[in-house]
Amino acid sequence: MWLAIVVAALGCYALKLAGLSLPTRVLGNPVVERIADFIPVALLAALIAVQVWSDGPSLTVDARTAGPGFAVVALLLRAPFLVVVIGAAVVAALIRLV
Repeated sequence: MWLAIVVAALGCYALKLAGLSLPTRVLGNPVVERIADFIPVALLAALIAVQVWSDGPSLTVDARTAGPGFAVVALLLRAPFLVVVIGAAVVAALIRLV
């Protein structure tokens, strides 16, 4: 177990060092900048999908689906972020209550 932790720590350090070692001309490339802008969005979307629709090894659709559904509609209607978050939580809670 400790070996896995040490290997993971070294891998994270090497990855961080590799990112810091890239020349400025590579990081200044417009394609790299566009891709780097989308990586956090893709990771957040994947985390949300796993938390909302996974139930162990299988996928499930239940009351948790209503929360992100409300959030998407609220964002399309340009609602403030706080309204989106609280509204999604309230909708999911009310559906679970029913």
